[in-house]
Amino acid sequence: MKPKIEITDAQLKKSIDLLSVLLSDEMTLYVKTRKFHWNVSGESFMELHKLFERQYTELEEIIDEVAERINKLGGKTIGTMGEFIQHSRIKENPNSYPGQKQMLQELLSDHETLIAELRKDIDVCADENHDAGSADLLTKILQQHETNAWILRRYLS
Repeated sequence: MKPKIEITDAQLKKSIDLLSVLLSDEMTLYVKTRKFHWNVSGESFMELHKLFERQYTELEEIIDEVAERINKLGGKTIGTMGEFIQHSRIKENPNSYPGQKQMLQELLSDHETLIAELRKDIDVCADENHDAGSADLLTKILQQHETNAWILRRYLS
């Protein structure tokens, strides 16, 4: 059944499409963070191992919230790695096993990319789609990425 929430079909589709891209971004960042968790080594191994675990656990929650928001708007949630890779603005680096500093730099760059994209997406949801619920969710997600970027940035200072 289609939701009747004072958002047009075109606006719903636009929000669903936007959220599907964000879901893909979050899944790609989740997999990348998990890979680094599994492969980190060196002097600060345990500290970074735990940091990456905390961050991918947060990403799991974000992923679930975004997927559920897509469903609340009447959409179907994509769910294959192929779909996620196709739609993601975050890029994978197959066969790459960087050192600690490069891991931190790569994750920081990805979080900052998402922060910049989320700022645009929030405006689209709020101003063009009249979708305050999605704009609010994206604002919350933006703040989580800002916190994670700040933490990663501190390691690199």
